Amino acid sequence: MATKIERKDGKVTGDVPYFVFKEGDKYVAYSPALDLSTCGDTEKNARKMFAEAAQIFIDEIVAMGTLDDVLTKCGWEKVSPERTWSPPTYKQGFAKIAVGAGV
Repeated sequence: MATKIERKDGKVTGDVPYFVFKEGDKYVAYSPALDLSTCGDTEKNARKMFAEAAQIFIDEIVAMGTLDDVLTKCGWEKVSPERTWSPPTYKQGFAKIAVGAGV
């Protein structure tokens, strides 16, 4: 499934990337592409809550007329004039750390 947001025929549709991780006894669903997160008692619940939150978020920015501005500020790129947006890409990296005496 392609990850994108598209505006067509007065509708906005798309797929928003996110990932889920466990934090304590909760599951967190987070999308750096929208800087949006939710949590739940189960992974399934966190995913459901994220889908609802993302829908509300997009509904609100469309209603306010700020879809283009918000997506641009979140790093999305317009790939077809006035129509399709692609999310930013992320690369995983690791930082070496060392703590303590004699390190």
